[in-house]
Amino acid sequence: MANAGTKPYRFVMHRTIDPVAAVAHLSANDPVMGRLTAVVGPFTPRPAGGEPFRSLTRSIVFQQLSGKAASTILSRFVALFGEGAEFFPAPEAVLAKGDEQLRAVGLSRQKIASVRSLAEHFVNGELSAGHFEAWEDEEIIAHLTRVRGIGRWTAEMYLMFHLGRPDVLPVNDVGLNRAIQQLYGLAGPPKPPDVLRAGEPWRPWATVACWYLWRSLEIELPG
Repeated sequence: MANAGTKPYRFVMHRTIDPVAAVAHLSANDPVMGRLTAVVGPFTPRPAGGEPFRSLTRSIVFQQLSGKAASTILSRFVALFGEGAEFFPAPEAVLAKGDEQLRAVGLSRQKIASVRSLAEHFVNGELSAGHFEAWEDEEIIAHLTRVRGIGRWTAEMYLMFHLGRPDVLPVNDVGLNRAIQQLYGLAGPPKPPDVLRAGEPWRPWATVACWYLWRSLEIELPG
Protein backbone atom coordinates (compact mmCIF):
# COMPACT_ATOMS: atom_id res chain seq x y z
CA MET A 1 0.00 0.00 0.00
CA ALA A 2 1.25 3.48 -0.75
CA ASN A 3 2.51 5.63 2.12
CA ALA A 4 0.30 8.33 3.61
CA GLY A 5 0.42 11.41 1.45
CA THR A 6 0.92 9.49 -1.76
CA LYS A 7 -1.22 10.87 -4.55
CA PRO A 8 -4.22 8.64 -5.41
CA TYR A 9 -4.09 6.72 -8.67
CA ARG A 10 -5.60 8.56 -11.61
CA PHE A 11 -6.57 5.57 -13.70
CA VAL A 12 -6.64 6.18 -17.43
CA MET A 13 -7.66 3.97 -20.30
CA HIS A 14 -4.46 3.08 -22.11
CA ARG A 15 -4.55 2.03 -25.75
CA THR A 16 -4.00 -1.70 -26.17
CA ILE A 17 -2.34 -3.28 -29.18
CA ASP A 18 -4.74 -4.10 -31.99
CA PRO A 19 -2.60 -6.27 -34.31
CA VAL A 20 -4.83 -5.83 -37.36
CA ALA A 21 -5.09 -2.06 -37.01
CA ALA A 22 -1.38 -1.76 -36.23
CA VAL A 23 -0.21 -3.73 -39.26
CA ALA A 24 -2.64 -1.91 -41.53
CA HIS A 25 -1.33 1.44 -40.28
CA LEU A 26 2.33 0.46 -40.66
CA SER A 27 1.78 -0.89 -44.16
CA ALA A 28 -0.12 2.19 -45.30
CA ASN A 29 2.37 4.69 -43.89
CA ASP A 30 5.77 3.12 -44.55
CA PRO A 31 6.57 1.06 -47.70
CA VAL A 32 9.53 -0.62 -45.99
CA MET A 33 7.33 -1.69 -43.12
CA GLY A 34 4.67 -2.82 -45.57
CA ARG A 35 7.11 -5.20 -47.24
CA LEU A 36 8.46 -6.39 -43.90
CA THR A 37 5.06 -7.18 -42.39
CA ALA A 38 4.13 -9.13 -45.54
CA VAL A 39 7.26 -11.28 -45.29
CA VAL A 40 7.27 -11.84 -41.53
CA GLY A 41 3.55 -12.48 -41.23
CA PRO A 42 1.15 -11.87 -38.32
CA PHE A 43 2.22 -9.99 -35.22
CA THR A 44 2.58 -12.64 -32.51
CA PRO A 45 4.30 -11.24 -29.42
CA ARG A 46 4.64 -13.12 -26.17
CA PRO A 47 1.76 -12.39 -23.78
CA ALA A 48 2.16 -9.22 -21.73
CA GLY A 49 1.68 -9.21 -17.99
CA GLY A 50 3.37 -10.64 -14.94
CA GLU A 51 3.83 -9.43 -11.39
CA PRO A 52 5.91 -6.23 -11.62
CA PHE A 53 8.44 -6.86 -8.85
CA ARG A 54 9.20 -10.29 -10.28
CA SER A 55 9.49 -8.99 -13.86
CA LEU A 56 11.78 -6.11 -12.92
CA THR A 57 13.97 -8.26 -10.66
CA ARG A 58 14.38 -10.66 -13.55
CA SER A 59 15.40 -7.77 -15.81
CA ILE A 60 18.12 -6.77 -13.35
CA VAL A 61 19.43 -10.32 -12.96
CA PHE A 62 19.59 -10.81 -16.73
CA GLN A 63 21.56 -7.63 -17.44
CA GLN A 64 24.89 -8.33 -19.20
CA LEU A 65 24.61 -12.10 -18.78
CA SER A 66 23.83 -14.97 -21.12
CA GLY A 67 20.34 -16.35 -20.81
CA LYS A 68 21.59 -19.64 -19.37
CA ALA A 69 23.78 -18.05 -16.70
CA ALA A 70 21.09 -15.56 -15.70
CA SER A 71 18.42 -18.28 -15.51
CA THR A 72 20.64 -20.31 -13.18
CA ILE A 73 21.19 -17.34 -10.88
CA LEU A 74 17.51 -16.47 -10.87
CA SER A 75 16.58 -20.06 -9.97
CA ARG A 76 19.06 -20.03 -7.08
CA PHE A 77 17.73 -16.66 -5.95
CA VAL A 78 14.16 -17.99 -5.80
CA ALA A 79 15.29 -21.18 -4.07
CA LEU A 80 16.96 -19.08 -1.37
CA PHE A 81 13.50 -18.32 -0.03
CA GLY A 82 12.61 -21.98 0.39
CA GLU A 83 9.47 -22.23 -1.71
CA GLY A 84 8.50 -23.94 -4.96
CA ALA A 85 9.69 -22.98 -8.42
CA GLU A 86 6.55 -20.93 -9.10
CA PHE A 87 7.04 -18.87 -5.96
CA PHE A 88 8.72 -15.46 -6.07
CA PRO A 89 9.70 -13.60 -2.92
CA ALA A 90 8.01 -10.39 -1.85
CA PRO A 91 10.12 -7.22 -1.69
CA GLU A 92 10.08 -7.35 2.12
CA ALA A 93 11.55 -10.86 2.05
CA VAL A 94 14.34 -9.78 -0.27
CA LEU A 95 15.28 -6.90 2.02
CA ALA A 96 15.44 -9.31 4.96
CA LYS A 97 18.25 -11.33 3.34
CA GLY A 98 21.88 -10.41 3.96
CA ASP A 99 24.32 -9.49 1.22
CA GLU A 100 26.33 -12.67 1.78
CA GLN A 101 23.22 -14.78 1.20
CA LEU A 102 22.49 -12.94 -2.03
CA ARG A 103 26.10 -13.16 -3.19
CA ALA A 104 26.02 -16.91 -2.58
CA VAL A 105 23.39 -17.38 -5.31
CA GLY A 106 25.60 -15.59 -7.85
CA LEU A 107 24.45 -11.97 -7.69
CA SER A 108 27.21 -9.41 -8.06
CA ARG A 109 27.57 -6.57 -5.55
CA GLN A 110 26.13 -4.17 -8.13
CA LYS A 111 23.09 -6.35 -8.78
CA ILE A 112 22.51 -6.88 -5.06
CA ALA A 113 22.38 -3.10 -4.66
CA SER A 114 19.99 -2.85 -7.62
CA VAL A 115 17.63 -5.57 -6.37
CA ARG A 116 17.61 -3.98 -2.93
CA SER A 117 16.87 -0.57 -4.41
CA LEU A 118 13.99 -2.04 -6.42
CA ALA A 119 12.59 -3.80 -3.34
CA GLU A 120 12.79 -0.58 -1.33
CA HIS A 121 10.81 1.31 -3.99
CA PHE A 122 8.03 -1.30 -3.80
CA VAL A 123 8.02 -1.45 0.00
CA ASN A 124 7.76 2.32 0.43
CA GLY A 125 5.02 2.58 -2.19
CA GLU A 126 6.96 4.52 -4.82
CA LEU A 127 6.33 1.65 -7.25
CA SER A 128 3.32 -0.67 -7.45
CA ALA A 129 1.13 -2.49 -9.94
CA GLY A 130 -1.50 0.19 -9.43
CA HIS A 131 0.94 2.94 -10.32
CA PHE A 132 1.96 1.15 -13.50
CA GLU A 133 -1.67 0.92 -14.56
CA ALA A 134 -2.25 4.61 -13.87
CA TRP A 135 0.94 6.18 -15.20
CA GLU A 136 1.68 7.20 -18.78
CA ASP A 137 4.77 5.77 -20.48
CA GLU A 138 7.15 8.62 -19.64
CA GLU A 139 5.98 8.66 -16.02
CA ILE A 140 6.84 4.98 -15.71
CA ILE A 141 10.26 5.55 -17.25
CA ALA A 142 10.93 8.48 -14.91
CA HIS A 143 10.03 6.44 -11.83
CA LEU A 144 11.79 3.24 -12.86
CA THR A 145 15.04 5.03 -13.68
CA ARG A 146 15.20 6.24 -10.08
CA VAL A 147 15.90 2.63 -9.14
CA ARG A 148 19.58 1.85 -9.00
CA GLY A 149 20.60 -0.26 -12.01
CA ILE A 150 17.51 0.43 -14.12
CA GLY A 151 18.10 2.67 -17.13
CA ARG A 152 15.79 3.95 -19.79
CA TRP A 153 16.25 0.89 -22.04
CA THR A 154 15.22 -1.53 -19.27
CA ALA A 155 12.20 0.65 -18.51
CA GLU A 156 11.24 0.70 -22.19
CA MET A 157 11.49 -3.09 -22.41
CA TYR A 158 9.20 -3.32 -19.39
CA LEU A 159 6.68 -1.04 -21.08
CA MET A 160 6.74 -3.11 -24.25
CA PHE A 161 6.91 -6.68 -23.03
CA HIS A 162 5.22 -6.60 -19.63
CA LEU A 163 2.72 -3.75 -19.86
CA GLY A 164 1.96 -4.17 -23.56
CA ARG A 165 2.17 -0.44 -24.28
CA PRO A 166 1.74 0.03 -28.05
CA ASP A 167 3.84 3.09 -28.88
CA VAL A 168 7.31 2.62 -27.40
CA LEU A 169 10.41 3.36 -29.49
CA PRO A 170 13.73 2.49 -27.76
CA VAL A 171 16.06 4.66 -29.82
CA ASN A 172 19.25 3.23 -28.29
CA ASP A 173 18.47 -0.45 -28.83
CA VAL A 174 21.38 -1.99 -30.74
CA GLY A 175 19.33 -4.63 -32.57
CA LEU A 176 16.65 -2.16 -33.56
CA ASN A 177 19.25 0.25 -34.92
CA ARG A 178 20.96 -2.52 -36.86
CA ALA A 179 17.66 -3.49 -38.47
CA ILE A 180 16.88 0.11 -39.39
CA GLN A 181 20.33 0.52 -40.93
CA GLN A 182 19.89 -2.61 -43.05
CA LEU A 183 16.30 -2.10 -44.15
CA TYR A 184 16.47 1.62 -44.83
CA GLY A 185 19.87 1.49 -46.56
CA LEU A 186 21.76 3.73 -44.14
CA ALA A 187 25.55 4.07 -44.31
CA GLY A 188 25.90 3.55 -40.57
CA PRO A 189 23.88 2.94 -37.42
CA PRO A 190 21.20 5.60 -36.95
CA LYS A 191 21.49 8.16 -34.16
CA PRO A 192 18.51 8.67 -31.82
CA PRO A 193 17.14 11.61 -33.87
CA ASP A 194 17.34 9.43 -37.00
CA VAL A 195 15.39 6.66 -35.26
CA LEU A 196 12.73 9.14 -34.16
CA ARG A 197 12.38 10.45 -37.72
CA ALA A 198 12.21 6.94 -39.17
CA GLY A 199 9.63 5.98 -36.57
CA GLU A 200 7.31 8.94 -36.97
CA PRO A 201 5.12 7.12 -39.56
CA TRP A 202 4.80 4.18 -37.16
CA ARG A 203 3.00 6.16 -34.45
CA PRO A 204 0.89 5.16 -32.54
CA TRP A 205 2.09 1.58 -33.09
CA ALA A 206 5.87 1.92 -32.68
CA THR A 207 6.02 -1.15 -30.41
CA VAL A 208 4.63 -3.30 -33.22
CA ALA A 209 7.10 -1.81 -35.72
CA CYS A 210 9.96 -2.63 -33.35
CA TRP A 211 8.78 -6.22 -33.09
CA TYR A 212 8.90 -6.55 -36.87
CA LEU A 213 12.33 -4.91 -37.06
CA TRP A 214 13.74 -7.30 -34.46
CA ARG A 215 12.20 -10.25 -36.31
CA SER A 216 13.92 -9.09 -39.52
CA LEU A 217 17.26 -9.92 -37.89
CA GLU A 218 16.18 -13.54 -37.33
CA ILE A 219 15.00 -14.38 -40.84
CA GLU A 220 16.39 -14.14 -44.36
CA LEU A 221 14.51 -11.47 -46.25
CA PRO A 222 14.04 -11.73 -50.02
CA GLY A 223 16.33 -9.50 -52.06
